[in-house]
Amino acid sequence: MRACVRYNDPMSDLKGIPVVAEVARARSGDKYLTTQGFTAIRDGIKRGAGSERASSAKPPWLKAKAPTGAGFQSVRTLVREHRLATVCEEAKCPNIGECWNAGTATIMLMGAVCTRACRFCSVDTGNPHGWLDADEPENAARTVELMRLSYVVLTSVDRDDLADGGAAHYAACVRAIKRRNPHTAVEALTPDFQGVRADVETVVDSGIEVFAQNIETVRRLTHPVRDPRAGYQQTLQVLEAAKRRRPSVLTKSSLMLGLGENDEEIDATLADLRAAGVDIVTLGQYLRPTVNHLAVQRFVRPEEFDRYRELALARGFLECVSGPLVRSSYRAEQALNRNNAGLDNRRLAT
Repeated sequence: MRACVRYNDPMSDLKGIPVVAEVARARSGDKYLTTQGFTAIRDGIKRGAGSERASSAKPPWLKAKAPTGAGFQSVRTLVREHRLATVCEEAKCPNIGECWNAGTATIMLMGAVCTRACRFCSVDTGNPHGWLDADEPENAARTVELMRLSYVVLTSVDRDDLADGGAAHYAACVRAIKRRNPHTAVEALTPDFQGVRADVETVVDSGIEVFAQNIETVRRLTHPVRDPRAGYQQTLQVLEAAKRRRPSVLTKSSLMLGLGENDEEIDATLADLRAAGVDIVTLGQYLRPTVNHLAVQRFVRPEEFDRYRELALARGFLECVSGPLVRSSYRAEQALNRNNAGLDNRRLAT
């Protein structure tokens, strides 16, 4: 859903700073010029920002199988033929095969440049200066139709440059998808909209089945893990506002493990999420996207994820999908099957 413009000179200057044109594919941590004409930083964090050495080799349970299957091949063919963009491919998600075979995909809205720079995330960062693709609602609806999705997760970058954080645009995308694909379930994994309740309600009222906002980590590690404009309490308030607005809409959040949190902090975060009315929580292993990002402090073993899942269920969540390769939208369509979305962590450890 995004096109590339070819520049005559891959290097230009902006206020004396060398900027790489997007066609030259900037290295991780470099500034580059987007096709819309604003600058961004590839992978979100400037080169050299990481203060810790890379972690040791990944344990065997973090090795994902190569994606295969008829459903996966069918979706991939459609993506190639129609030049569609999905987070599944762009984020190199290890679960792409499972999700595409199950008729589920994640689409990122409002461009590929985020106004925030969380130190765990490899999304490019910059200031889009209000740019939005007016055709995106219909293009997103067409993408869902072409991919024959029964369940779609819509996520987006943070857009603090927009007065409403992009809430109206987000809602327009949901409505367009529902018009063209009335039987497709929509999960909205949203920004925090700076905690503005009216903007949260705009998305909740758009026709979604699930509203998600990720808390990401425990209270103590929120900063420096998340951008200063994000907040532990702010996320809780957003989730609580969504549930109060429409109790029938499921609410969901996600927690990364391996950043230095302890068991007591994990339990406290689960308790806070439940108190905010969150129905579903996902737990997964944090993996360092580049050497400029935060280092992994520990690799959580598969059996530990099972223990944390039981802890969450004891707190009253409808479901907790928990495992090393779990991401916030992992097997999203199975979230209420009450079986860890079919994931067997015991087999991963062997």
